[in-house]
Order: sequence, then C-alpha cells, then structure tokens
Amino acid sequence: HYTQSQISSLGSARYRDAMSSVFTAIIHGDLPGSIIYSDDVCVALLTITPHTRGHALVVPREEINAWTDAPDDLLAHLTSVAKRIGRAQLAEFGGTRSGLMIQGYGVDHLHLHVFPTTGIDDFDERARPAATATELAEVAELLIARLQLDGSNGT
Repeated sequence: HYTQSQISSLGSARYRDAMSSVFTAIIHGDLPGSIIYSDDVCVALLTITPHTRGHALVVPREEINAWTDAPDDLLAHLTSVAKRIGRAQLAEFGGTRSGLMIQGYGVDHLHLHVFPTTGIDDFDERARPAATATELAEVAELLIARLQLDGSNGT
C-alpha cells in the first residue's frame, strides 16, 4: 500500500493535488500495477488484496471521489467494462456469479470491484492476505488473454 506522502514524493505536478490517488500514479505508470484493461476512459487492474482469484478494480482515469458524483455516461461505461471483465473472470476461474461492488473506502478515487463469486461470503470486507507478484502476473496474463479472445482488447 502507498501513502499519500509517498505518492506526492514522486515529484510530478500531477501528484501535488490532495485528490491524487495511488490509482492515478498506477495509471500514469509511476507506480507498478497489474493493468488488465485500458481505454481512453478507464483502466482495470488487479487488486493486491483479492477477495477471490482474479479480483479486479475498474477505475476511471478522471479522479472522482464518490460514485454518486460521477456522470451517468461514465458509470455506464465503467459498468460495461466491469461486465466484460466479470465474464472473463468466470470463464477463467469459475464461480456461480460475478460480484460487483462499489463501497467507496480504501482509496478516495471511484473504483468498481469485480470478482468471481461462489457465495455471499466472498463479499466479506475483512482483511485478506496480499497476493504475490507472481500470482498477480499469472492472473493478469490469463485475464488479458481471455479479454482479447472475447474481443475486449483495451490494453
């Protein structure tokens, strides 16, 4: 996890604003992240503390704090991308449904959680172990390939 002071210390003017988030730094390539999808509006990246294997975050490029502040067309786009990722996750990792959650905590930058689920317990927000870099790389490779196979090659 990166702190606001670590992000600000990157030295770029884009991080001097209090709103700038770890997601902005990842989007701009200044911090590492496992990006599995990217277009002009948003990116999807793997979370380092997944609820289930393949858990991704769909994040708008624009820094918006709360989902209730986002324009309707942006929310529609984020949801459409989340749907494609959810289908890819289910195809690669199984599950009975694709979970979608916006809880608004952790990082003050709108993000949609998308993950394969087998039950309500998968939505539990208690602390989870961090994924290793190797695990994230393996999952990213599988999801990128699946998204490209399904015609969603935003990366």
